[in-house]
Amino acid sequence: MKENARLPMIQSVKTAIEIIELMVAENRPLKFSEIESITKMTKSNLHKYLNTFTSMGLLFRDNEGTYYLGSKLIEFGNAAIGNVNLIELSAPYLKEISSLIKLTTLLSVWTNDGPVIANIWSTNLAINIGAEIGTRLPALSSAGKLYLAFKDKNKVDEWKTRELTSMSANDRKALEKEISKISDTYFSYASEPLVEHVSSFSVPILNYKKDILGSVTIVGFTPLIPGSPEHEISQIVSKKVTELSNTFGYTLK
Repeated sequence: MKENARLPMIQSVKTAIEIIELMVAENRPLKFSEIESITKMTKSNLHKYLNTFTSMGLLFRDNEGTYYLGSKLIEFGNAAIGNVNLIELSAPYLKEISSLIKLTTLLSVWTNDGPVIANIWSTNLAINIGAEIGTRLPALSSAGKLYLAFKDKNKVDEWKTRELTSMSANDRKALEKEISKISDTYFSYASEPLVEHVSSFSVPILNYKKDILGSVTIVGFTPLIPGSPEHEISQIVSKKVTELSNTFGYTLK
């Protein structure tokens, strides 16, 4: 039995969170009858919970009685990530970059459990990038390798060890060499880390101490994604991300 299971708890709060977790896990709008069927709760109790959630903005109920995750959860998520200011300030840059290069642009930020996608801007909604806001990114994604290169070693060591457990000694050696290069070029590339035929490159958002605050990642079909910092698209993105970094006091000196 887990130690937490022996701690005193408020059952009604636990039940409420389990309903929200259900909505998250299903990843789609749900009718009342569907939620009732999955939770096995009585109609009267479930109505009370759902009415409370909708009144607080945790859920949204449309005119047909379908429930969606509410905007308040986004606020909670942003607060948990701890980078609300970065998310807000970077939004126009993501939009401009995506408009200039016609590719999907992501913002990722660091959490205690590795990098997660915090914002997405796309001029091509049809492309399946294999991720959405809140998705945790693997260490071998372009953003993941960027954090391995720039994030404080003490903060990434546990995540790095967990992520790279299955790698061979030769692959680890090759990765360390690549990370060293990323540190020099401020550019990270990954070939199809999440979805077949979809690749990415990332550049860091830095502050005045040259600490990494987040990363901007460009995602698209593999032939469209440059693998070097010298490419025209890479240069456009790097220039715009440097401008964003400047707002946090970053300078090249």
